[in-house]
Amino acid sequence: MPERHELEAFLVLAEELHFGRTAERLRLSQARVSQTIKKLERRIGAPLFERTSRRVALTPLGARLRDDLEPLHRGMTRAMARAIAAARGVDGVLHVGFLGVGAGELTPRILGAFRTRHPACEIRMRETHFADPLGPLRSGEVDVLITRLPVEEPDLTVGPVVLSEPRVLAVPAGHPFARRSRVSLEDLSRVTVFGVTGPAPDYWWDFHVPRFTPSGRPIPRGQDVATFQELLALIAAGQGASPVAASVDRYHARPDIAFVPIDDAPRTDVAVVWRTAGVTARTRAFVQAVHDALRANGGPARS
Repeated sequence: MPERHELEAFLVLAEELHFGRTAERLRLSQARVSQTIKKLERRIGAPLFERTSRRVALTPLGARLRDDLEPLHRGMTRAMARAIAAARGVDGVLHVGFLGVGAGELTPRILGAFRTRHPACEIRMRETHFADPLGPLRSGEVDVLITRLPVEEPDLTVGPVVLSEPRVLAVPAGHPFARRSRVSLEDLSRVTVFGVTGPAPDYWWDFHVPRFTPSGRPIPRGQDVATFQELLALIAAGQGASPVAASVDRYHARPDIAFVPIDDAPRTDVAVVWRTAGVTARTRAFVQAVHDALRANGGPARS
């Protein structure tokens, strides 16, 4: 009977159809991959691949073997993952909070990496609001939170940054700034921005909507808001403006609001945060999935 590593090498090569990429995925040398495939072909008694200097292709026998093996391999992988998850205590339900778009386009990769490794653990997502971005984490309603920085709390641990993006100024479509290609933080003294209701930390809100320009000029404050949709509705109604992340233009574009780049605003980052004293096997597994997704992506998502 073929050994497991021979079948794994066969399935990876059947997917990649390239010895170099197969070797990288298996962390082996190309020579070792070639030897393994030849050994498997000798066991079976016929070629599984057609090899030339330009291409690698499955033979009809190889294609049939791939089709027969793939569902068995997936089932075995899931069974092993469930056994490992049960042994490590990574089962049950993981509650993940997210502010705004969360990790953006990286979110599906993070969730996919976690579910592949821990199929016995269900993920339940919950949106948080900027009026109280840390409240659900502290109350235990969520186990881990994907939120905007800064977070400077002694009882919370800030993990890896998953998204970094510039900031833009959201203004009514009819505002004079809407016709400009960019603005600066000094320009904020010429608009009315919004306060916030709720227990959000002052330093968090001051970072996202500063009270003064870099030269010290006050930035006028209008009414307080509690939710992001309320903020957008007031901007559209001509009641003020607000610095927001650039991704808002992609995910919340609307014809009555213009988004103008802010030249000198620091970037806004999104990171994974959890309770320092409440870390669990599920939390650790989720953070590991984040690290895996970041490695696969070459670092935090950027815009």
